[in-house]
Amino acid sequence: MADASLPTRSTARPAAAHSMKKGERRGLIIVNTGNGKGKTTAALGLAMRAAGNNMRVLVIQFIKGQWKTGESQSFKLLEPTIEVVRMGQGFTIERLRDKRIPMERHELAASEAFARAAAVIRAGEYDMVILDELLGSITAGLVPLADVLQVIRDKPAALHLVMTGRGAPPELIDAADLVTEMQPVKHPYQQGIKAQRGIEF
Repeated sequence: MADASLPTRSTARPAAAHSMKKGERRGLIIVNTGNGKGKTTAALGLAMRAAGNNMRVLVIQFIKGQWKTGESQSFKLLEPTIEVVRMGQGFTIERLRDKRIPMERHELAASEAFARAAAVIRAGEYDMVILDELLGSITAGLVPLADVLQVIRDKPAALHLVMTGRGAPPELIDAADLVTEMQPVKHPYQQGIKAQRGIEF
């Protein structure tokens, strides 16, 4: 039964012209969205699973700043199987944004991150590319949705492309093969418990 909270796909994707051969990989478009916690966590879990299957993974982080996180330290142990590139300048939401960082720097960082992502996706250098918090960059107007949809059309057939963030636009949901919406049911913030190392970062 479809989740009524997700926008419905406007058109069904046409069936594949031929059945997949044994061992053949069909690259998926995966979107983790919603207001709940766990979008990045789930994507990084996929990175670990792919690495365990000898697949090369690139993670490009939009929005998130340069602070030290647990995943950035863990994945150093798995280089070059998993590479993490952090290109964001921190939160762009006005109530959370560091006012010392002008929006022009956010715009430049997002533009450079997306240009790099588009280049490596089209080149087919990796088996999986994760664009963490890309959706936040789309919502903030830092990355044009049309450019994202074009990269999806251009990607190699075997490449898995994972995108995370709140507010997935209907066009992106329509283009995806797998969409998961994280919904908050209970959160430690509600009890006054602040973000903790090893859980939030």
